[in-house]
Amino acid sequence: MNEKSVPAAEPLIPKHGGYRKLRSFQVAQLAYDVTVRFCDRYIDKRSRTHDQMVQAARSGVQNVSEGSLASGTSKKTELKLTNVARASLEDLRLDYEDFLRQRGLAQWEPDHPELRRFKARRCATMEEFAEWIADELARTDTDEHRRARTESEKKSVRVRGSRWRSAELAANGALSLLNICCYLLDRQLAAQAIAFEREGGFTERLCRVRSERRSGR
Repeated sequence: MNEKSVPAAEPLIPKHGGYRKLRSFQVAQLAYDVTVRFCDRYIDKRSRTHDQMVQAARSGVQNVSEGSLASGTSKKTELKLTNVARASLEDLRLDYEDFLRQRGLAQWEPDHPELRRFKARRCATMEEFAEWIADELARTDTDEHRRARTESEKKSVRVRGSRWRSAELAANGALSLLNICCYLLDRQLAAQAIAFEREGGFTERLCRVRSERRSGR
């Protein structure tokens, strides 16, 4: 008879890290890149808001990565850091909403045509995000009925609205990224809470490993 395969012993420190493969990290990182450029272009660098928005975006990225790295020895720390990331990005989302509201710019509904085109692109880099804005700005060549504008009309539209039109696009695009990221982090937090409840943390794992070794397993 073949010997029964012996299950591998539970490692004291399981695999952890790998945050670069997390969709939540990837979207948070893009939101950070977008926010840095957005703030440099549309927010006074001397203002507190500029620093707060950049730091909130950075916190989202850093805490997702730190939580992933901490997961090997502390599920509790992983949960805490993931929650900090989620809270930071919620603060950033409110800042973008405030920016639009205070300047009389539109915050788009989910079915807004420009937002649908943005989502369809699935931008993964700052360059792709900027290309989407450029393509939407080029649509000033047509009016709201998609009729071609004259050269004088196109010039008038660009002079009157190019800066704030660009800001409106960038802010709504950033909000879309943040909505996705917050949704992903909510799911991540739920999964981490279930794992912590079922498996415990480092202390519980240490007890199981010691018990297995004493029993000769």
